[in-house]
Amino acid sequence: MQAENSEPLLELQGICKRFPGVYALKNVDLVIYPGRVLALVGENGAGKSTLMKIIDGIYQPDAGKIVLRGEKTVIRHPMDARKKGIAMIHQELNYFPELSVEENMFMGQHPERYKAFVNWGEIRRRMAALCQQEGLPYSPQMKIKELTVSQIQMLEILKAVSVDSKIIIMDEPTSSIGDKEVASLFSKIRALREQGIGIVYISHKLDEIFQIADDVVVLRDGCRISQGSVSEYTPESLIADMVGRRMENIYAKETVPTGEVALELRRLTRKGRFHDVSLKAHKGEIVGMAGLVGAGRTELARSIAGLDSQDSGEVLLHGKTLSIQSVSDSIRTGIVMVSEDRKEYGIIPVRSIQENISLTMLRMSKGLFVKRQQETERVEKLAKELSIKAPSLLSPIMTLSGGNQQKAILARWLLLLHSDVFILDEPTRGVDVGAKFEIYKIITELAKQGKAIILISSELPELIGMSDRIYVMSGGRITGEFSRDSFSQETILKRAVKS
Repeated sequence: MQAENSEPLLELQGICKRFPGVYALKNVDLVIYPGRVLALVGENGAGKSTLMKIIDGIYQPDAGKIVLRGEKTVIRHPMDARKKGIAMIHQELNYFPELSVEENMFMGQHPERYKAFVNWGEIRRRMAALCQQEGLPYSPQMKIKELTVSQIQMLEILKAVSVDSKIIIMDEPTSSIGDKEVASLFSKIRALREQGIGIVYISHKLDEIFQIADDVVVLRDGCRISQGSVSEYTPESLIADMVGRRMENIYAKETVPTGEVALELRRLTRKGRFHDVSLKAHKGEIVGMAGLVGAGRTELARSIAGLDSQDSGEVLLHGKTLSIQSVSDSIRTGIVMVSEDRKEYGIIPVRSIQENISLTMLRMSKGLFVKRQQETERVEKLAKELSIKAPSLLSPIMTLSGGNQQKAILARWLLLLHSDVFILDEPTRGVDVGAKFEIYKIITELAKQGKAIILISSELPELIGMSDRIYVMSGGRITGEFSRDSFSQETILKRAVKS
């Protein structure tokens, strides 16, 4: 793994970290070299993010030492990490919705004027230059809440690479961006590598690992399982090291008889978002929604689920036209949605795992009181079925890994047994291959129960592997429809770029 004629930028030696009820890291060693991309892989909960948060100064190790450019050091907090030349792009996006793009971009590193005032002129000059350089299609003065998740993620990436960092940690940087943005990111990574920057790259997308990484370290259950040059691994061997077993097929797709039409859209339109969208989803059918970033898939899903309004068109459930004015309306009629942004629209971070899952049970409460015994029994049963890894269901949900948070959100909606339509927007975003398989099994089980599934994903192999039919969107319109026997990445992509 050692780069020729180079000294390590950073060494972690014997790092241990324990949280109440669980060992997150056990004697982990890691070395980051200049001009090399180190891929850190493992299942959700393997310890990857915890290890990176120690490098970033968010956590302090319980044991072990950190050696930075040959000298033992202590990284006290994230600002200390920045001063030491370490930047991190977090898996969960950190932003202030009510502040502007430029305010978010320079948060914590405002250029000063007379050592007392923020130099807004300098900020606007730098931001304008960045926007022009990167071709960003929005104003620096826009509020961040007006951007899509993918646009916010690209800003986080730009923030990390625009400062003078010697080490950049990228935790799932492509989880919410499209192929065009991924290509741009990889171009930046290669340029940074040429400049001698050391990069730690965390991703559950194995094709990215083999495309961009030089070296690989595999973690499992808080321990380092293997390490080596990327050329020493195959996708199969990497998965085996990650999950501790061989997986012949990561998709849990089964052939399920389909019934009558459950959900139908007729010429649904929301000005500026999507136009004249018509589609059908049958009972027991998994309907994939493909398209590039900005195609209008999420906006369509939000409208069906009552998060946004519609200007014209109809939504029908079992042949009956619905009037959906709110999320409560959609839930009451039997339509539920799992959002792509679990931090903003999914979890309540400060509440427990059990409380997050059981939110939908409040409607079954007795008067002003929650049926605690019934709540606990049903949540525990679901958590076991979905293999949610946690020391206790009473722990805050924010202590879970991203994949386990996603499974907890799915569990919440599974409590609504009357639901007929499940809209899943990027349900495996930031989820490891083992947890993906478990989520795929849940989706298949819902189909076997006669539920109609709308599956939105930026990963074409996932759509092809799990869907019965695929609709393609581009520019807010349906540009193609494919049955399972005619699936092809090439033809779907052609439709995705059709204007």
